[in-house]
Amino acid sequence: MRVLLDACVPRPLRKFLPDHTVHTAQEMGWGQLKNGALLQAVEPQFDAFLTSDQNLKYQQNIAGRKLAILVLPTNDWPTLKRLADKIATKVAALKPGDFVEMSLE
Repeated sequence: MRVLLDACVPRPLRKFLPDHTVHTAQEMGWGQLKNGALLQAVEPQFDAFLTSDQNLKYQQNIAGRKLAILVLPTNDWPTLKRLADKIATKVAALKPGDFVEMSLE
């Protein structure tokens, strides 16, 4: 699966997704793009988008997208590192068009 990490997601998370091709918004030159423009850029090239933007579903129309979106509960690296196995499991289960919000539990 081709996965893009949003600019707000800590880059070390990619180490915990070894079965996927992972890029960051910064690597793609999209670090300054805002949600709508970013989603338009991401969708043709990636299968999944990981973000910690809790307001994404209120700011963007996510219905009908082919892109799977996983909203992480935080962008705090120590917390995400602790949840890394759970995140990897969620990513592996994503299907086109999924919108999944993770909790801290």
